[in-house]
Amino acid sequence: MTDLRDLARTASAWPFQEARQLLDERLGGRAPDKGYVLLETGYGPSGLPHIGTFGEVARTTWVRNAFAMLAPHIPTRLFAFSDDMDGLRKVPDNIPNKEMVAQHLGKPLTAIPDPFGTHESFGAHNNARLRSFLDSFGFEYEFQSATDWYRSGRFDDALMQVLRHYDEIVAVILPTLGDERQQTYSPFLPLCPKTGRVLQVPVVERNPEAGTIVYRGEDGTLTEVPVTGGHCKLQWKADWAMRWYALQVDYEMSGKDLIPSVQLSSRICRILGGHPPMNLTYELFLDEQGQKISKSKGNGLAVEDWLRYAIPESLALFMYQAPRRAKRLYFDVIPRNVDDYLSHLEKFPQEDEAARLNNPVWHIHAGQPPHEEAHLSYSILLNLASVCHSEDPAVLWHFIARYAPGASPETAPILDRLVGYAVNYYRDFVKPHKKYRKANAEEAAALSDLAASLRALPEDADAELFQNAVYEVGKRHPFPELRAWFKSLYEILLGQDQGPRMGSFIALYGREETITLLQRAVAGEDLTAS
Repeated sequence: MTDLRDLARTASAWPFQEARQLLDERLGGRAPDKGYVLLETGYGPSGLPHIGTFGEVARTTWVRNAFAMLAPHIPTRLFAFSDDMDGLRKVPDNIPNKEMVAQHLGKPLTAIPDPFGTHESFGAHNNARLRSFLDSFGFEYEFQSATDWYRSGRFDDALMQVLRHYDEIVAVILPTLGDERQQTYSPFLPLCPKTGRVLQVPVVERNPEAGTIVYRGEDGTLTEVPVTGGHCKLQWKADWAMRWYALQVDYEMSGKDLIPSVQLSSRICRILGGHPPMNLTYELFLDEQGQKISKSKGNGLAVEDWLRYAIPESLALFMYQAPRRAKRLYFDVIPRNVDDYLSHLEKFPQEDEAARLNNPVWHIHAGQPPHEEAHLSYSILLNLASVCHSEDPAVLWHFIARYAPGASPETAPILDRLVGYAVNYYRDFVKPHKKYRKANAEEAAALSDLAASLRALPEDADAELFQNAVYEVGKRHPFPELRAWFKSLYEILLGQDQGPRMGSFIALYGREETITLLQRAVAGEDLTAS
């Protein structure tokens, strides 16, 4: 029997490539001194978890799983680290009690009352949302809070190291700042003893022996505070570096927009005496027009949007594919990713062990993908809902059960989930944009011919015979090319400019139902009515 670890050494899937580099180049094939490999993802809890959060944790999890296959003797941990000690800069638009929160601007998120009234702080509320979000996808991780690490003293040794190397760190950061910011920059941000706010103020004196700094407050007074025990936090690039150093992080990925920050934090980590983690830089998402997705612009696609119209596994597949390549993230990519997922899932049982390791569903399901016969594609379901003008799953199942007698909501749970998603997608995206047109004389003749051809086929005719009949009719009529014939079918029968493989659709919808639909189109009836 082939050893899966040997196959993992040569698997071309990108998580295995990352895992091999982590094992061989960073670790030299051995467990680190701390006894485990630490992978980390970061989260800014001033807002709710978003699609990028899902992507980063999912991708890191896939690298972790691949590493576990390569080196099962080396333990791994995944930290989901929340920067919840950051000062709140502006009041988010999507929260209640904005006026109350506005009174606490500048304070750490964990020191601001919860506007939702469910937790001890705004940071705690958003951290709970993050954990619930990650748990809903079944991720295995350890949640970590910056507030807890700072206030518990577990960062104290690293903070003292930052204080000892203060000048070297400042020398790295200053060239990246504007003239005005250079005059007041300090890696340490003291928490004001009076207001509790995180201050960006000049540090006028440092005492590494005592572990304190003296800063000039906004009112001009001088105040001495310890850098330890949660009395100060670090500017985020120094904070990132300090965290890598303190936790001995081995792997962390980040977006293309953070490349300069990764470079700066890596330099600072080395100054502290640490070894920066291995990093994968992933490309950013684009909208339909190719513009960078921005939460402030509102041109993105939220996780809850995707999950209203498709199974979570399809979103995972979208994240899995080519992380280093920019991808357009908008509603029209959803059906294709569902069908691609179903295709990968259908292939898996027939593949050999080597091919399975390169199949995305191996990674999406941690090596144990479910097995279910792919009765129908999602695209076909969408077109079935479209031509039936139905938002009732039972109506769709009436046609499905006739097309695939062995399929039922109980025996085909994935298909049953897709039916519900197809109804949502049809209701929200297909139905409002359907534009039927009437057939011209030449098209009406071809449609009438197709109806007669379908009726003449044997009783046991299948999708291939139906497809051949459609082809032959198109060839017999004066269309400039077969593509024009199919486009006419889609526009006249389905109210859209693209559509399914007609043979498969006829087999699903039913020969008699299709003949009736063709006759109505020939008669010039309004096909928007069911």
